[in-house]
Amino acid sequence: MRLLIAGWRGQVARALIEAAPSRPEIKALAAGRPALDVRDPRSIERAFGDISPDIVINSAAYTAVDQAEADEDAAFALNRDGAALLARAAARRNVPVIHLSTHYVFDGAKPSPYIESDETCPATVFGRSKLEGERAVRGANPRHIIIRTGWVFSPAKGTFAEKILEAADRGEIVRVVADQHGNPTYAPHLASAILDVARGIGTSEMEPAWGTYHAAGSGTASWHDFAREIVIQAPNALPRLIEPITSSEYPAVAPRPLNSELDCEKFERTFGLRLPAWQQGVADCVGQLLSLH
Repeated sequence: MRLLIAGWRGQVARALIEAAPSRPEIKALAAGRPALDVRDPRSIERAFGDISPDIVINSAAYTAVDQAEADEDAAFALNRDGAALLARAAARRNVPVIHLSTHYVFDGAKPSPYIESDETCPATVFGRSKLEGERAVRGANPRHIIIRTGWVFSPAKGTFAEKILEAADRGEIVRVVADQHGNPTYAPHLASAILDVARGIGTSEMEPAWGTYHAAGSGTASWHDFAREIVIQAPNALPRLIEPITSSEYPAVAPRPLNSELDCEKFERTFGLRLPAWQQGVADCVGQLLSLH
């Protein structure tokens, strides 16, 4: 089975690339700009011609949430228009597409975890562009699986976990928001689940259940809980260096949802897959980061 992974710089794309070799029945090929630009139909056609994929995973996205507020055209060009072009090209070849989306399609006002059928109401340009991307994929390719996730983390450089560890190592007090809640999602855990879904579809192990799903780390936390767990997993680090604050004390250009929690029961019921507890992901992530320093 040949997989085309659109995008290769994001945390999930990198995790997919790293995890694919452990599945000998899958040959995964990742392509991003300039080799594959999902905004360019000719680029997409070349990629399909060169790779002849059985399944496409679209992880290409404009993810700079704050920057998108002033760069709306670029966000929609990639998150909506690019998603549509890729899904349409796949549909012409009867190829399924697994499309990654986000909890930002919700406004965060619901007091309980979001289910797939909850009304969408994005409060940011990023969220609106991703929601329009979902709609475009549904309209372009009936053989689609849309996976919403959130709070993705990994050992990649410059990410949340590394920044928290580096600050703690310097003995700095880090002020982290404590009134926003979500599901921290370890990129390798999510990548493994996505590959299992792709394998099931591609090998006819499961009856394709096209539609929209939530898949995120098991359990919930605030950003403060998340940061504190990162520090706890590091030898000699001091959890007291992580200080809780409110969202109003950490203003951002784009408003962050107070509730980003996703109910993943439908994903588990349909595919028999449940992502591990987010704390397991933190332990592995911190171990890898410490081994690099």
